[in-house]
Amino acid sequence: MKNSARSVVEKMFTAFGNGDVEKFVATVSNDTVWIYHGTQIIPKGTYEGKEGARTFISNILGNTEIISFEPLEYIVEENKVVVLGQEHQKVKRSGKELKQKWVQIYTVENDLITKMEEFATSEVVS
Repeated sequence: MKNSARSVVEKMFTAFGNGDVEKFVATVSNDTVWIYHGTQIIPKGTYEGKEGARTFISNILGNTEIISFEPLEYIVEENKVVVLGQEHQKVKRSGKELKQKWVQIYTVENDLITKMEEFATSEVVS
């Protein structure tokens, strides 16, 4: 289960990195829940189901240019995958750049992500 859960999360990250919304949504369950606790700049939100996951990823890809997205460490226990990472993005509307550090916690069941919860902090860098 360990490698399977991590590989599902890595597959989702690859789809995100390629901007492939359909492949991203294919990695989540029908009843998935995505909880983003927000940062100093980005508002919190809860997204439910495949359409919620689609909205979550579409908001990111539609509003920002991803300069870098770096999962730095994976901690896997049974069907839980904790990922520590960082990213650098440019807000399309304002041109401002943000750097963000985050912890994402995934629950994977039957090779699909059933829950994601993210805790992050962000700063404007330009």
